[in-house]
Amino acid sequence: MQLISILNAADAQLDASVTRLFDLLRIQSISTDPAYKEPCQEAADWLVRDLTELGFEASRRDTPGHPMVVAHHKAPGPHILFYGHYDVQPVDPLDLWNRDPFDPVLEDTEGGKVIRARGASDDKGQLMTFVEACRAWKVATGTLPGNITILFEGEEESGSPSLIPFLKANAEELKADIALVCDTGMFDPETPAITTMLRGMAQEDFTISGPDRDLHSGMYGGPAINPIRVLTKILGNLHDDQGRVTLPGFYEGVPELPADVKASWDALPFDAAKFLGDVSLSKPAGEESRSVLEQVWSRPTCDINGIWGGYTGAGFKTVLPSKASAKVSFRLVGTQDADDIQQSFRDFVMANLPPDCSVEFRGKDTAGATTMPIEAPEFAKAQAALSDEWPNDAVFIGSGGSIPIVGHFRTYLDTDSVLIGYGLDDDNIHSPNEKYNLSSYQKGIRSWIRILDALTE
Repeated sequence: MQLISILNAADAQLDASVTRLFDLLRIQSISTDPAYKEPCQEAADWLVRDLTELGFEASRRDTPGHPMVVAHHKAPGPHILFYGHYDVQPVDPLDLWNRDPFDPVLEDTEGGKVIRARGASDDKGQLMTFVEACRAWKVATGTLPGNITILFEGEEESGSPSLIPFLKANAEELKADIALVCDTGMFDPETPAITTMLRGMAQEDFTISGPDRDLHSGMYGGPAINPIRVLTKILGNLHDDQGRVTLPGFYEGVPELPADVKASWDALPFDAAKFLGDVSLSKPAGEESRSVLEQVWSRPTCDINGIWGGYTGAGFKTVLPSKASAKVSFRLVGTQDADDIQQSFRDFVMANLPPDCSVEFRGKDTAGATTMPIEAPEFAKAQAALSDEWPNDAVFIGSGGSIPIVGHFRTYLDTDSVLIGYGLDDDNIHSPNEKYNLSSYQKGIRSWIRILDALTE
């Protein structure tokens, strides 16, 4: 009966809950732009006030960058750590938005009502589902559910430069029996999901240099080495004709998908043709022997994310450039070593440099892949709780993306994570006209109530 009363309390206060979310969405907490430092602090302070009013011991923890928000409710039972982030992506190109990105609105669409604003899905709407679940618990029972710590970050969208030092400095305070992470999504609008596999990441930004200045191609074309030609040859040799990456040692640590997991994925109602057709493509371009879901969820990749050099303005300039640059990223799986992959790429570039060329590397931080221990009891409890709320049973899925916080929790807090979110593929996160289905928001609140009930019983 207690669970029903808490769920009813959540439904009864839905309008007020949306109003609170709108207040948070209006704050322009763009973490990557220094001009928005004060709005990021404002968002952190807003969350501290809201959590304090709920009965948490909440505080803003300043860092060299944007603040962390930490809140505690101490009680008997397993220690649960909940993570989300209050910072958002920049809104440009602004002219592609149908309305002010920071003026949230409840909008009618063919698929039902949606919350339209920057951060609606990534990640303010998601984190507020948990806060509002706690609020419903407090309204219905007079207390908060269990032994809970909340950590809200303000730099997730800008690389989390303050996160690791903060986790190291506060490990004893934050270490928990299990972490709940809300920065993920559903399999489809009626099928909740628990993400159990995350790809890691290695990145390289590099420049190849040749002549000491740009040259006239009529005078030097032919005898002078062209860095763009060198660069494109190197990049073109990163894959073979079957879509496999050619870097030496690249597939060391890449596991075969377990038969039972592959069977469960094959049983999902996934339409590969539609998946590609929705972005005007028709043929998978990854490893030929792998399904599209395998390519996205469980196989490593090498992607050229940007390339530039020479003259790119209007008209034509017959320049032979002195430099050519590119950005390359690697999504990693299994036990692939991100640092080894980065070094293998550098060795590959160096081995293919002709005389008179040099290279400068500007590598980014790396992170390995993460696989969750789904045999742990928390996963079965969460799966059952989600299945009770949604039309379809919850499924375990992989993710093509990387969520470094999960690996950091394991490394610095010795805490595994259950990744549950209610976003959808068409939410336009990081893009103009971001939205969050009202059903995702409402049923997300109800889902966390059920999950907390299952984990704290």
